[in-house]
Amino acid sequence: MSENKAFHEKFGYPFDLLSDPGKAMCIAYGAATAESEKAARISVLIGPDGKIVHKFDKVTPAEHPDEVLGLL
Repeated sequence: MSENKAFHEKFGYPFDLLSDPGKAMCIAYGAATAESEKAARISVLIGPDGKIVHKFDKVTPAEHPDEVLGLL
């Protein structure tokens, strides 16, 4: 079982989790460089037009959902 699938099932998320093993999206959104071993913990809020509405450069998991919902 993949780590994403196990994580998804453990928390019962009602949405799919995606993986970026080649780091293409991580690099595109500034969460990693080609040399990075891991991506930084950031979030990007994308509008219906596909453009970035807001980038959260520092994410505190306990507070982050309220931050995002506040912007929505």
